[in-house]
Amino acid sequence: MTAIPTPWPAGVPAWVDITVTDLGPTQRFYGGLLGWQLSIGGPETDGYVMAEVDGQVVAGIRLADTPRPAGWCVYLATDDVAASVARAVEADATVLTGPVTMLDLGRVAVLADPTGAVVGLWEAGTHVGWELTDAPGAFVWAEQMSKDPDAARRFYVALFGYAQQDMSAPDFTYTSLAVGGTPAAGVGGYGRRAGDVPAAWTWYVAVEDADAIAPRVAELGGEVVSGPEDTPYGRMLLVRGPAGEVVALLQPPPEDVVA
Repeated sequence: MTAIPTPWPAGVPAWVDITVTDLGPTQRFYGGLLGWQLSIGGPETDGYVMAEVDGQVVAGIRLADTPRPAGWCVYLATDDVAASVARAVEADATVLTGPVTMLDLGRVAVLADPTGAVVGLWEAGTHVGWELTDAPGAFVWAEQMSKDPDAARRFYVALFGYAQQDMSAPDFTYTSLAVGGTPAAGVGGYGRRAGDVPAAWTWYVAVEDADAIAPRVAELGGEVVSGPEDTPYGRMLLVRGPAGEVVALLQPPPEDVVA
């Protein structure tokens, strides 16, 4: 379990949120599935919903002002969002939003990387990002997958100077990106049989029992896309939420998560 009162190091996933056209189904789904406690902010936040585990924020939900496809946006920490955006543009990213100041909470930008995956950048103010990780209901990992993993890897290394560890296998390309000697995120390639799958970031939420949680997905309005199945990093399932968004649930080995 990790709780942090100070900003996350640059390049480390620091926050995640989703924009939906109907808050109710999304709140019920994640509240019921992951035990999130949800609170709606005031008018100054446009009703932004904070999700908490044991009183510590772990994710956000916002209401869309216009209809749009829903998807979780992973935000990488930065010490200077404007400088990071400039580097990203030089490395062939497209700016979708910002940089913009969010009250005293921080500064944010949203990009499409060179493979088309959407990613956010977060410069902390009073909101450092998630306050809890590596615990049930909280962030445990994030990765970007595309059909051009080499281009993605080059982009993110240029942006944040990550140390790289090649973890590829036959028919599978994957690089672990580290900050300060600690793995921060992954960049990988879709397999040959993936079909027409767009590049995307996926975040992993820790759960205590993947097999027990799987039947709850459909009961709460979602769909199990794959799993549960064993992986080298724990037992995993991929689920689709009620707005069509995808999130991974991971039951890490017992020594990796403190309940």
